[in-house]
Amino acid sequence: MKKIMMILATAVFCLSAGGAEPIKVKLWPDGAPTKNGHEGKPERWEGAKVYEVSDPELWIYPAKKPNGQCIVDAPGGGYKYLSTDNEGTMMIDWMNTRGITFVILKYRVPNGHWEVPAEDAREAIKYMRKNASKYGINPNEIGIMGSSAGGHFAATAATMYNTTESRPDFQILLYPVISMKEITHPGTREHLLGKNPSKELVEKYTIYNHVDKNTPPAFIVLAADDLAVPPMNSILYVEALQKNGIPYSFHMYPSGGHGFGFRDTFPYKHEFTTELDSWLRSIKK
Repeated sequence: MKKIMMILATAVFCLSAGGAEPIKVKLWPDGAPTKNGHEGKPERWEGAKVYEVSDPELWIYPAKKPNGQCIVDAPGGGYKYLSTDNEGTMMIDWMNTRGITFVILKYRVPNGHWEVPAEDAREAIKYMRKNASKYGINPNEIGIMGSSAGGHFAATAATMYNTTESRPDFQILLYPVISMKEITHPGTREHLLGKNPSKELVEKYTIYNHVDKNTPPAFIVLAADDLAVPPMNSILYVEALQKNGIPYSFHMYPSGGHGFGFRDTFPYKHEFTTELDSWLRSIKK
């Protein structure tokens, strides 16, 4: 039965990706530095959602005519699961047709082990930079992207990197969780920090605290009527970017709720994608 479920999950993945077959690379072939408690358990798929990941992978979709840019994408899911379709595979064709090598990171959910997301983010950026020439990528044009809890993951990558090799060159955040304080998404906070985190942990993983002069440029999009992740998360992040002189493009549309990703049902998808296309062109090196 488990084998049948895995086959079905793979079929769903390939269909949602428009038939594209990714190059799959294990992120930690020799094992990750920190365990997340899901080791030894099979991944569980429900449609395009994957739970209990302990063996993270890069799903690499090279552009046929690469322009040098690469985007590593972290789907959302409250740090409980990864929503690999609307916040992942639906974006492949759009990115590839613009010459962008698109990489979906099947990262480990933290399961209360707060070090885990930052580890996976740093290693993913380092891998793509080290192997840039293989995919026609400029090693200085590697960005991080994330939605919801994946937005927290991406913002963590953009502000809490530990080497120049693990620093992304730009960041794209869709309705991101930024704060671990009162305005947070409760499920994201609990899955990252546990039920009763210390004040020190709350401050450490409230990402606007880490914005500085070296934070990469940002593109941020969300809806004003988002009831899951309060828009103030993004506003406070933008304030920190402004304070530190970091270029950003900020787009808050009147409606659309939470979790729209690349779905055509988002009423402002045309505006969003047009602005994103223009911004990506503007930061081209």
